[in-house]
Amino acid sequence: MKNLWAPWRMSYILGQETLPTGCIFDFAKDKSHDQKNLILFRDSLTVILLNRFPYANGHLLVAPARHVAEMTDLHQQENHALIDLIQQSVSIIKKHLRPDGFNIGLNLGEVAGAGLADHLHFHVIPRWNGDHNFMTVIGEIRSIPEHIDNTFDKLLPDFQKLTKTTN
Repeated sequence: MKNLWAPWRMSYILGQETLPTGCIFDFAKDKSHDQKNLILFRDSLTVILLNRFPYANGHLLVAPARHVAEMTDLHQQENHALIDLIQQSVSIIKKHLRPDGFNIGLNLGEVAGAGLADHLHFHVIPRWNGDHNFMTVIGEIRSIPEHIDNTFDKLLPDFQKLTKTTN
């Protein structure tokens, strides 16, 4: 039998991890804590960060910088910027993590599963053949093969090369 070690998850499991209150995307405005907040990219219109509680390694959240709950409230420039960044995010993840596919989606509204219903955001989730096996179904456990800090360090240089809309 092999052991699966993920000690960084214990504080979350035991409810000991203190998470900031408020919108996670609002924390992205503070540039002094990018690594702590897992911010890979930001400009005046958008922000990209790693999901702290991912479904899979490299799970990104792509959101407008502005607090927006509805797709119909996005400005055209924000809409275009989000789609462009999702496309570029897929390319960067393919380069570094080599997934077999992706789930890309948006849960719009609490009833649709949005955990942050007041700030819409897209999920970019890399997928690999066999990435969620019996452990997810029976044991309610997800195996994430790389520490999130290592994934952040791996992806950050390419996200820093992305063109910012405005500064």
